[in-house]
Amino acid sequence: MDKLLNLIEKNPRLSNKEIAVMLGIDEKEVEEKIRLYEDTGVIKGYRAMIDKDKAQAQTVTALIEIKVHPKFEHGFDEVAQQISSLEEVESVYLMSGGFDLCCMVTDKSFQEVALFVASRLAPMESVMSTATHFILKKYKEQGVLFSEPVKDDRGNISL
Repeated sequence: MDKLLNLIEKNPRLSNKEIAVMLGIDEKEVEEKIRLYEDTGVIKGYRAMIDKDKAQAQTVTALIEIKVHPKFEHGFDEVAQQISSLEEVESVYLMSGGFDLCCMVTDKSFQEVALFVASRLAPMESVMSTATHFILKKYKEQGVLFSEPVKDDRGNISL
């Protein structure tokens, strides 16, 4: 991946001027490359990472594993597209292992996630079974630490 994309991925708040200095290129060139990446879909968007606990958000994140019966000549893609189109779903992944797909549902209550799985996801024609896991605590996400280092307050013992 090119250095410009690495910089933007790590800190999307960098200005074009800052990026130009870091890469040793002209600011206009940075602007053109970013626009090209956005226009061609290489850059899909920019997001802030929010610590929901510190923001006192009373919501949960659920990781839902899904076993599906793939459609003939479409494989898992058609089912994954159907699941992706559901407004509650943030992410969908094809997986190896005991389940075929995995989706993330965020910023919902436990009850909203349960209702989503029971009334919208599980009844889908191709869905054979699901397993829902709730994220209890986030320690690290996309390389960013969310938990404070643990302080050892036991003191020193000498013999």
